[in-house]
Amino acid sequence: MKIAILDLTRHPEPLLTGLRRASHQILDWLAPAFKEADFTIYDIAETGEPLPALAAFDGLILSGSELGVYDDAAWMSPLRALLTSTKQVRKPIFGICFGHQIMADTFGGKAEKAEGGNVIGVRDFTDDQGRSFPAYVWHQDQVTELPPGASVVAMASYCPMAVLRYDFPAFSVQYHPEFNPPFITGLLTRGRDHFVDGKLADAAWHEVLEQPVNEHLNSHQVAAFFRDNHSYEA
Repeated sequence: MKIAILDLTRHPEPLLTGLRRASHQILDWLAPAFKEADFTIYDIAETGEPLPALAAFDGLILSGSELGVYDDAAWMSPLRALLTSTKQVRKPIFGICFGHQIMADTFGGKAEKAEGGNVIGVRDFTDDQGRSFPAYVWHQDQVTELPPGASVVAMASYCPMAVLRYDFPAFSVQYHPEFNPPFITGLLTRGRDHFVDGKLADAAWHEVLEQPVNEHLNSHQVAAFFRDNHSYEA
């Protein structure tokens, strides 16, 4: 099964030298649970690599981004068109953070800046079975209007539409299941008083070190989602 990972993050050097790219973190997190998949990374935001053709993949993964759905990056309109085409042919789509937001915004909902500003660190979420779990977060936007055909399958006190499933093969999460402590603390260290307020960075640092998060969070679920929605038609 061919899975396209769209890296929608910028990675300015030398500020982020040595930190794993978003796409490689996704690969590190998902590949052990999805060993039969053939992953291809497309570096969209940083290098301007073209989006893949619809025929080039069986499933699509969207990373997070520093941008919001309201920004005007050159790749954003083509990405919306690709999402619409992928929906039409019922190929599975999974989105993380910005990916979650632009999916909802493209499919008839809305995403925008949240009143609370940046949320960074670890937050507790509750799924539709009443089970709670912690997850890493780093965002200031969130989904504020539910798209038609979508249902909420997990939420947080500050984020009522944190995980969405659609009535076509699409699934998305606001948090970052691919993050790990070395990455997020490294990003906080480099970003402190640069692109993250110092007090916020310090508080997030302590949350990451003090509250363990399942390193395999959602990986088997996402792998099963792609398997279950894979079409074997030629």
